[in-house]
Amino acid sequence: MHATPKTTSPASPGKLLYAQSGGVTAVINATAAAVLETCRKHKVAAYAARNGILGALREDLIDTTKETPAAIRALAHTPGGAFGSCRVKLKSLDDDRTRYERLIEVFRAHDIRWFLYNGGNDSADTALKLSKLGKAMGYDIRCIGVPKTVDNDLAVTDCCPGFGSVAKYTAVSLRECALDVMSMMDTSTKVFVMEVMGRHAGWIAASAGLAGDGPGDAPHMILFPELEFDPEEIPRARARNRRSRRLLRDRGQRRHQVHRRQVRRRRARRHRCVRAHAIGRRRARAGRHGARQAEAENPLGDA
Repeated sequence: MHATPKTTSPASPGKLLYAQSGGVTAVINATAAAVLETCRKHKVAAYAARNGILGALREDLIDTTKETPAAIRALAHTPGGAFGSCRVKLKSLDDDRTRYERLIEVFRAHDIRWFLYNGGNDSADTALKLSKLGKAMGYDIRCIGVPKTVDNDLAVTDCCPGFGSVAKYTAVSLRECALDVMSMMDTSTKVFVMEVMGRHAGWIAASAGLAGDGPGDAPHMILFPELEFDPEEIPRARARNRRSRRLLRDRGQRRHQVHRRQVRRRRARRHRCVRAHAIGRRRARAGRHGARQAEAENPLGDA
């Protein structure tokens, strides 16, 4: 059901608008349920934007006050994104001012005084820009970024809802794949590489380590995107102790040769090798003026 603009008295506390953004997680609807149930507890009318920020721009809003309490509670166990999501990144206030002003117009028309954007870093940035524009346009609006990302890479956020679910999924999936490799390694696959998500954060790759119970269990190697390969580190690394040098090699020193040797050693020791590889793993390269720069690798480019 679509919400329609209403005229409110000056004493009206206003309404809240909730929207989902980006790839949905296993628990994004649990967050939605918590937001809507809290609104009901405090007698604040709550709308939801259909398909994220696009719904707000199109004035396609859902009046959640018309839903039953049972329907709202059921959101906590509903997969997917109940109100629809989108991947739309608004540009700066100067470059995208028309759309930002359109959002403030919609907020004003429906007496929206709270805007909760459930997403990642870009969504939080959009909420910040809207808050600033609201002040500039003389409209009292509180915009809040609600954490949501499996990458677990949000600023000033210790643990994002959604990461725990994907960490468990990654560990279970890798363990199952390792058992498959073990059962077929005499005549089939001996080296298995699992590429995981995470953008430029290695939390999901690290969670693959939960798959093993002992030192000989998979994963036998984990490659992190935060750990860059820089040839200038090699002389300094030689002066460190053996453990530091071993860690440096695992982090990328002479990537192709070292990784192949590691795979061969692990195969010789266990007759198999299972590896977790983060998609955003980066290497250092020389810039135009000799400066070291980080360059994201193609997915599985040198796996």
